[in-house]
Amino acid sequence: MKIKKNEKQIKQIATGYFGIIFLFENGKAIEYLNENYLKQNPEKIQIEENIQKVTVGWGNETILTKEGNVFAKGKDINPKNPKEFINISSLIEDKNDRIIKDIVSGVSSIYLLTSNQNAYGIGSNEYGQLGFDFKTLKKAEKPILMMKNVSKIFSGNTSYHVFLLNSNQELFGCGWNEQRQLGLGESRREQKIPKLTQIQNIPKGKIIDIQCGCEHSIMLIEEDDEKENPKRKFYSCGIYFFNGLEKNGDTYEFTEIKSSLFENDDNILDFSVGCFHNLILTSKGKLIGFGRNYYGELGNGDIKDHRIPIQIELPKLRFNEEISNYHISCGYNKSFLYYSPFLSSFSNLEEDLIKLFKRKEFCNISFKTENGEIISAHKLILKYRLNQKNQNQIEKLQEIISKKSIKESNQIFEMIYSNKIINPKLYSEIKEIINSNEKIEETMKRIYLNENENENEKDFIIERKEKQYKFPKLILIMRSELYRGMFLSVTEDKSNKVKDYSELSNKSFQIFEYWIYSNQIKDEIKITQEIIGEIKIGIDYFQLNQTNPNLLDLLINKFNIQNPKQNTNQIQIQIQNQNQKKKDKCLIF
Repeated sequence: MKIKKNEKQIKQIATGYFGIIFLFENGKAIEYLNENYLKQNPEKIQIEENIQKVTVGWGNETILTKEGNVFAKGKDINPKNPKEFINISSLIEDKNDRIIKDIVSGVSSIYLLTSNQNAYGIGSNEYGQLGFDFKTLKKAEKPILMMKNVSKIFSGNTSYHVFLLNSNQELFGCGWNEQRQLGLGESRREQKIPKLTQIQNIPKGKIIDIQCGCEHSIMLIEEDDEKENPKRKFYSCGIYFFNGLEKNGDTYEFTEIKSSLFENDDNILDFSVGCFHNLILTSKGKLIGFGRNYYGELGNGDIKDHRIPIQIELPKLRFNEEISNYHISCGYNKSFLYYSPFLSSFSNLEEDLIKLFKRKEFCNISFKTENGEIISAHKLILKYRLNQKNQNQIEKLQEIISKKSIKESNQIFEMIYSNKIINPKLYSEIKEIINSNEKIEETMKRIYLNENENENEKDFIIERKEKQYKFPKLILIMRSELYRGMFLSVTEDKSNKVKDYSELSNKSFQIFEYWIYSNQIKDEIKITQEIIGEIKIGIDYFQLNQTNPNLLDLLINKFNIQNPKQNTNQIQIQIQNQNQKKKDKCLIF
């Protein structure tokens, strides 16, 4: 399943048995619903709401809005119309407890954590997963209070059991326990635990997360120490086939998962538990998996089950991607690995340039450190970051680098690119050869304005009917997802030019060109409604990575200044395509 390139940045993927929801940074989501696995094309539903989080269980889908409302659907949530979202947070009896800060989905049940730290459950209670006797309460049609003073709720999209953690780090669980997936110990062999029961013998440390499969549970514990990055360890319980413990028998208590793949200097970044399989991402860029693999859900290239942890090959990181921004989502028989930075990676030009200078394929000048190690840079940008008054600054920089370690050299380049004093002692040695008072935007503009002088150093041409525009590839990579994908693709067309088929006039393209280098619009440009409309098309066409302020905002503000008497409300509505939000229900179309 492919997401179109012009969709917004993915923030989260939630996957279950029947459905998958893609949540984007703009607060909107797309659901792919496939109630019949024999169907080739799942039903696509766009959800328009100010969404903060999405979850998918077995037979339910749930969204949490940024205002703290929760909309959900499913046969155990809305029996009369299971495909319609309803506001379940508004059904909480205590009106002062209706602001929700977190949601968790299980099988046919949903859990809500309120801003008052109260946990509620709604939906099926077939196995006592709502914390009440299943003989007297088969199903809760409204959220019922499970426990107070709760800091976190843990469950899974294919699980009939749930854990609640209170503010004192005491853990309670209830629900299905046939395979000892609640970790209550050997003495507790009941199939159903309908009452919240405290879990004893919890490993020492802070509980970071617990994720539940159908018949097993995995706990992430952070050791109690004063280190900057304390060590994290995994513990699991439940059916031995899929808990990674290499034991021929169910594990009654949470037991540490040990493997040579978990190195001492490595740490856990993210993990996800599906029905019978598990995936883990480490700080050293290892993707580790174990469990059932009948459908290829481990992504290692075979369909054999793997009871012990194995390492799975990760896709190669691209220029600006950090391993810490990758996330995993496991469903019943599928898995997703997706890139989702907390903030846009393109929000700061200095940060982007630092990342680009670390990629050898975009560097064309090298420096040697005191130990003979090589550190590389991009000659064009470096030329404009050094002082222009003296043509020998690159040689002077080489002389300084030759007496430094690789760590100190990296700090020097970071200070040159970012204009930040990271190491005062090193800065004193380089301050005479750099433009210390010039911002990176000014550097980029000087590259742009010296077009004729540096034509040979610009390595890509956008060809239009009347004119050719030359750009360094690394600048286009920073600013445009279209060219980022083109240049970094393994199937990249190696030609150094492309025809531009966008609907931009030359005037609009010149605005786009100047903004790419400077984050600004030329003062003398006259902005019209037609230009604003064309730029909107251009932003989508080039898939521009917007910064703050973004290009559209700059254009509209400049238009308002140039046309103070003209009402631009209608223009903004048309450009930004904002739909009026309804407070009481989720819009589906």
